[in-house]
Amino acid sequence: MLRKIIETIGTRYLVAFLNLILLVLNARALGIHGVGLIGLVLAAVNIVMMCNSVLSGNTIVYFMNRYPSFQVFIPAYLWTISMGALASCIMWVSGLIPEGYGMHVYLLSLLLSLTAANARFLLGTDCIRKFNLTYTLQGGLLFVAVLILYYVFDVKTVDAYICGLYIANGTAWIISLLWVMPLLKRGTWNELPSLTWNMFLYGLWAGVDNLAEQFTSRINYFLLQRFSGVGSVGLFDAGTKVSESVWNISRSISFIVFGKVAQTEDANIQKRITIQLVWLTLLATTIVMLFVLLIPEFVFTSWLFGQEFSGIRKVIICFTPGVIALACNSIFSHFFIGSGRVRISTISSLLGLSVLLLTGSLLIPVSGVPGAALSGSAAYLSMLSFSIIQFCRITSTRVGELLPDKTDITSICRRIRNLVSRSGQS
Repeated sequence: MLRKIIETIGTRYLVAFLNLILLVLNARALGIHGVGLIGLVLAAVNIVMMCNSVLSGNTIVYFMNRYPSFQVFIPAYLWTISMGALASCIMWVSGLIPEGYGMHVYLLSLLLSLTAANARFLLGTDCIRKFNLTYTLQGGLLFVAVLILYYVFDVKTVDAYICGLYIANGTAWIISLLWVMPLLKRGTWNELPSLTWNMFLYGLWAGVDNLAEQFTSRINYFLLQRFSGVGSVGLFDAGTKVSESVWNISRSISFIVFGKVAQTEDANIQKRITIQLVWLTLLATTIVMLFVLLIPEFVFTSWLFGQEFSGIRKVIICFTPGVIALACNSIFSHFFIGSGRVRISTISSLLGLSVLLLTGSLLIPVSGVPGAALSGSAAYLSMLSFSIIQFCRITSTRVGELLPDKTDITSICRRIRNLVSRSGQS
């Protein structure tokens, strides 16, 4: 399990590094307005993807271990195509999509959601390397495509970046689909209606959970646009992207937690795995975040993004408590989802969204970009507090039992050292 975690984290950070370079390229090629526009488009795409994930997200992993996988595949794909269109239309009518980008939001959300669905099938069959390769294809091909469009064809526009998104995600979808098709197990068609209904009930709560969490992480973009303009969105997006890169640790670990919890019904095993990996996440996230905080302001303004992004370090500082809190909460959330208690994770995310709307409405008009970062931290801390209380209640865990076992810590550190040593030798 530890090897899979390290491989997944390594993959995530490889893509995160490429995304950081892309952010620098976008800042220099498109300016703060272009970065802000891309941030708004991708925020809209992510929200549509959350609606699609009702049947094409973690629902897949949960049900493919209980039903023939081909029966899970059909409703996942059909739901994504139809719900993506509906959600995109609603957002377009609501004015949440930048003018002229409505169709792009739908098509990109479709490609990203179908690729994510394929990746979940690979995760559910424990094909972790192909799962990671799918993610690497998305990030790696986007980097190459944008680099060629910007500097070979000299097309430095927002539309060029979106073209790169089509190339990268379209290719990743086709390749991952070829990997998935041989793994699908056929079943009887008469179970399909009841299965689809059960997937919907489970996925509806998971979808609301994902949508609330996505709104919690992105609604500040729209509040900032309203009160401070698109330029403020660009500064906030750059600061949050640097901070959120740390979440690659928790996202990698949470995938493993969800897979392990969903595949066993032993409550003690589920509890032990969750506690161990929460502490591993807390330790790793805190260490990496401390390194990020040590980066001086001039590195961002003089070397990376440009003088337009002055104040980015203040955004990172204000967002740090929330980054660490959400990283730990992600592990608890995947424990709830993997054990069939998806409603608890949903309530946690809705609580965070409520706190964000309240604090964001108060802080953003007064403090601008730093206020947006502080409101995000407040929301994530409230989510973590709620999740800890519910985890202790469900598993009959006393607060003292949440402390890590010294033997487990020593064993984990030794195994990490051995894996890193072997990787260096190879």
